[in-house]
Amino acid sequence: MKNILLGVALHLISMITFSQSFEGFALYNSQGSNTTYLIDENLNIAHTWNLSTECNYTVQLKDNGNLIRGTKYNGNQLNGAADAGRVQEIDPSGNIVWDYIYSTSEHLSHHDLTLVGDNVLLTAWEVKTVAEINAAGYDNTDSEKWPTHFVELAPDGNGGADIVWEWHIWDHLCQDTDSSKPNYTADISDHPELVDINMIQQMGGPGGGPDGGDWFHVNGVDYNEDLDQICFSSRFASEIYIIDHSTTTEEAASHEGGNSGMGGDILYRWGNPSNYGASAAQTIPNAVHDVRWITDDGRPNGGYLQIFNNSGVSNNQSAIDGIETPLDPETGYTYILTPGDAYGPSTYTTRYACEYSASGQSSSDRMSNGNIYVNASSGQGGAGVMYEVNSDGDIVWGPYNAQTQKGFRYECDHPGIIALESYVNSATSSCFTTSLSEVDATYLIYPNPTNGIVNIDLSALSQNAIEFTVTNITGLEIHRELIDNNDRIQFSLEGYCEGMYFINVVNRTGEMTSQRISYLR
Repeated sequence: MKNILLGVALHLISMITFSQSFEGFALYNSQGSNTTYLIDENLNIAHTWNLSTECNYTVQLKDNGNLIRGTKYNGNQLNGAADAGRVQEIDPSGNIVWDYIYSTSEHLSHHDLTLVGDNVLLTAWEVKTVAEINAAGYDNTDSEKWPTHFVELAPDGNGGADIVWEWHIWDHLCQDTDSSKPNYTADISDHPELVDINMIQQMGGPGGGPDGGDWFHVNGVDYNEDLDQICFSSRFASEIYIIDHSTTTEEAASHEGGNSGMGGDILYRWGNPSNYGASAAQTIPNAVHDVRWITDDGRPNGGYLQIFNNSGVSNNQSAIDGIETPLDPETGYTYILTPGDAYGPSTYTTRYACEYSASGQSSSDRMSNGNIYVNASSGQGGAGVMYEVNSDGDIVWGPYNAQTQKGFRYECDHPGIIALESYVNSATSSCFTTSLSEVDATYLIYPNPTNGIVNIDLSALSQNAIEFTVTNITGLEIHRELIDNNDRIQFSLEGYCEGMYFINVVNRTGEMTSQRISYLR
């Protein structure tokens, strides 16, 4: 009987993650709106943040349940697509934890941001004059340009933040047009680790758009903690890139240092090999958005890069493409490239042809069961919906008419969702089910949430317990132990990933109760 009950419990736990329906929440804030929404699996609003400023493009959820939000600063002196100038951390009640302005006549944050632990990485422009651009080897421009850079902000504990790291594309340029100027190389193909200053010709001048200063139009950024690397996407280059984050700011401006030994140079690029003189076919035909790493925690295609390829199938149909990057197993931090060739793979590794598409903006995610979450943007003529498809391409959640540019998915075991439990409307969500058994849970688990050590008080049980197991949210058993102390036992979750776990206790009659515990380091 004990084994039957255990099997039933594991099946129920497995259903939480591996059913075909949407489980968890979606987070979004439409561009220009003051309100951030958290939507549950039944299309209900679980929580809102009603704020005083407009979102510029994206919001993200921290592990502590707080919101990181890019917002438009009223004092901006530069303007362009998805211009911001300001970033804030907001608690679940809508209070500002810290606030930082990154806006002058010389630089401005825009589009995307991503979390680097507790820090925030911003995408930004910096102004380069006509004289500076031409002196660097550009082929005769008559308008200023705004190349991309990144700044990493660390909260200072006093309501603001400090810049702790920077990377500038300006430090990693090359050109083959004028040997008398800096960055010269006789053959662009000799330097795939650098960006050809002349590879994008039509952009320049003040403002955003096709003729504006937004030269590269970097629109997506993500961070890989395991590799300590950053990926980003460029719409106008039709390319995605990886750079090293393990560098100091000084090393990031050079060609040496960091885990890769390459400083701030490009470690990997994909989508348009002609940008670095390779003859292979272009694999991103037009716009690309929202490059991100698929979490490598056992889910399908973990470690791949995933992009919203706006014209991936055709001019009117987008695709979600997965790219298996050729990480060099010998170094662990660089990517395999045969000199003169293009970076592999030669084409996308996986593809989902979108049911609802968009010509711009947009985002996607890969969930723990392999399902794909799609946000087809409302901007630039897109569908403006969020939805989820399974491995067969069947829509299993949505479409939800969000009219948003970029959304994010958070599953039940995400620490930020766990931290929000007392703030959200959980009536229609399965995330906060406390027991998977019809048997009353008469034993006490504390502390919950825990930062590692779990105490299980069995003294109130009517019959002695004989065994307990610990399973993760996927139903995988991580610990099994016979019980020889019927009053109190201890178990440590240290060394395991943050998230939701289940403590399953079996008594002498074979009855089992399961209780949820949240682990937050």
